[in-house]
Amino acid sequence: MDWASIVGLLLIVVGIVSGQLLEGGRLSSLVQPAAFVIVVVGTIGAVLMQSRIKAFMRGVRMLRWVVSEPPDNSKKNVEEALVWSVVARREGFLSLERYMNASTDPFISKGLRLVIDGIDPIRLKDILDVDISLYEMEQRQAAKIWEAAGGYSPTIGILGAVLGLIHVMENLTDPSKLGGGIAVAFVATIYGVGMANLLFLPVSYKLKEIINREVTRREMLSDIFYSIALGDSPRVVEERLTNHRN
Repeated sequence: MDWASIVGLLLIVVGIVSGQLLEGGRLSSLVQPAAFVIVVVGTIGAVLMQSRIKAFMRGVRMLRWVVSEPPDNSKKNVEEALVWSVVARREGFLSLERYMNASTDPFISKGLRLVIDGIDPIRLKDILDVDISLYEMEQRQAAKIWEAAGGYSPTIGILGAVLGLIHVMENLTDPSKLGGGIAVAFVATIYGVGMANLLFLPVSYKLKEIINREVTRREMLSDIFYSIALGDSPRVVEERLTNHRN
């Protein structure tokens, strides 16, 4: 669990609620279904217009990473890589097959398979680098939906405010309906700006950080598989790992 994100979410809620109460306002005044529908549904529609459905769905599934990050196996992979290099040096590439079969990481399995198959080291590196590039592109496209939502929601909040004011103008002769229209106008703006800066953009930045970490891990593994395929000694592999850890 990422407790920093959880604490951050709690602070957002506490800050907004406390501020409203300290100003003497009512929490119910922040609850405007019409404004919520305008901002949320409008933002989703705008994001869907610019995204492919696969990228959109992948981005939605990635939301869980904000509070429950995928495990960082970099340290474990460093230890495994040293073992692979020693075994490959002593027993040959075919001896790595048991590690390939035992691995649950598709990228590690692919890298070990290429080494076992005796692929030319340069060709192996090219294959893995292409794999990393495709992975990074897909993940960034998915994470980008949250950045896009952060860009659209404030504008849609303003549209909600305009719609609320139009409602007010249409009912100037009926004072009982003025309050609701004005509330929708102001709350729609709050929803749009608040969601963008307190939810959508922070989520986007957090996902990008996680993606960068995973890409760095894969680049390290690609370099190690290249080194093993070259027949480098475990000492050289260890030096490569040291460079990545620095």
